[in-house]
Amino acid sequence: MAGQMATFQSNGHTCEGYLAKPASGNGPGVVVIQEWWGLVPHIKDVADRVAREGYVALAPDLYHGKTTTEPDEAGKMLMSMKMDEAARDLAGSFDYLKQNDATTGKVGSVGFCAGGGLSLYLASLRPVDACVVYYGAFPPNVQPDLNNIKGPVLGHYAENDGWASPEAAAALKRRLVDAGKQVEFHQYAGTEHAFFNDERLEVYNEAAARLSWERTLDFFKKHLS
Repeated sequence: MAGQMATFQSNGHTCEGYLAKPASGNGPGVVVIQEWWGLVPHIKDVADRVAREGYVALAPDLYHGKTTTEPDEAGKMLMSMKMDEAARDLAGSFDYLKQNDATTGKVGSVGFCAGGGLSLYLASLRPVDACVVYYGAFPPNVQPDLNNIKGPVLGHYAENDGWASPEAAAALKRRLVDAGKQVEFHQYAGTEHAFFNDERLEVYNEAAARLSWERTLDFFKKHLS
């Protein structure tokens, strides 16, 4: 079942996102959060994969129509993203899924790269039932209150990553544990940042991508069903 663009309320404004529903037409919800490239085909494909597993997936367009394939441009777009606006859009995504007739109960989140940090940020803004982070670090000007996180957190990190380094991941895990949160982090040997992205063959690691995805699906099944 192919997804389509949907418009939802974002605290007095509107935002668009890519909405994908399971073949059954309904299921728990999952917010899928983009990398710094924007709402590119890879993220839509991830939302489709989530939907095929029985979830209603929504990937908000946090750059509002802009995408890029150039790292320098992606960095500029991330730096210029207004965090108050992103917070509205993320919270609006969660609210849209919670209120959608197709969503049956719980709502989780999964984010990649900068979106991994934003997955945690969303969990600090709304009662996300299961939060997944792929090699995520917080974008500039984002300091979420980890005490507000309600549900468990699953993290996937690369061994060789200059942005979301093993040291940064360990420090984040300590902060979550110290805040009394249920947290499970995995590091994947021999991998680099964005190892899950099968459209970036220079860093894609099939074995790590498969294992991390199996762990993600098991996590969602346990906490969103």
